[in-house]
Amino acid sequence: MGRVSFNPLRHVDPFGTVILPGLLLLASGGRIMFGYAKPVPVDFRRLRAPRLGMILVAAAGPGANLALLALSILLLKILVLLPLSIPVGVAEWVGFNLFNSMWINAVLAIFNLLPIPPLDGGRIAVGLLPTGPARALARLERIGIFLILGALFVLPWLGRMVGMDLNLFWWLVGAPAEYLVKTALALAGVR
Repeated sequence: MGRVSFNPLRHVDPFGTVILPGLLLLASGGRIMFGYAKPVPVDFRRLRAPRLGMILVAAAGPGANLALLALSILLLKILVLLPLSIPVGVAEWVGFNLFNSMWINAVLAIFNLLPIPPLDGGRIAVGLLPTGPARALARLERIGIFLILGALFVLPWLGRMVGMDLNLFWWLVGAPAEYLVKTALALAGVR
């Protein structure tokens, strides 16, 4: 389908890449943005070991996010060790972007590992579960995006209406991402 490419335009989904993020930014006053691109289709039947292959293909995305998190931390550590000959504004700008890269990749890794199809974690779970439960979970793929959007936006909205904290996103993604970043920074010796 021509999607194995470095050309980002081949991945643009008119609704998921343009309309949905734009609507969310307008509706939230710039606080929330969520979107998606066209997926790269994988024919799992062509893999030597389809179940293991599915797990490895699905783990590649969060694995890349974890690698970028580690690279961001490494570059941040190098930035701190560089001599002060770098102009202050440039060092601050680079540091700010590395900090954002660190957080974005941590959030994406944790979010994509949620065991809900069509997320990578859902595909990993389908590959690990016995056949019966795997098929049942795989059938959720059609409504999975609606479950995710409901948990991200509808539950917190309902929670505010009734005076309860129903922000599942923070507990399932935000808190683990915060722990991941703090642990990675501590392991790298960055303060």
